[in-house]
Amino acid sequence: MCEALSLILREVQRLREFDSRVLRNIFGSKEDEVTGTWRILHNEDLYNLNPSPNIIRVIKSIRIRLAWHVASMGGQERCIQDFGGKT
Repeated sequence: MCEALSLILREVQRLREFDSRVLRNIFGSKEDEVTGTWRILHNEDLYNLNPSPNIIRVIKSIRIRLAWHVASMGGQERCIQDFGGKT
């Protein structure tokens, strides 16, 4: 059960890269107020513009809720019975 809950570092890195790439496509470039030149937004700028929560936090909270739900059902045998399986 614990193996399913943990995000490995490679998955976290890939999720952050995907999230940044999507936000860059949405928000695009920004004109620098001082120099007047256009620049690509840095990750910190993108996260400040984005009102939605961090994708990694969302995934972790969903996994924690799922683990709590499974634990409150009485363990693996109870889950199998609820889904029509035999123990």
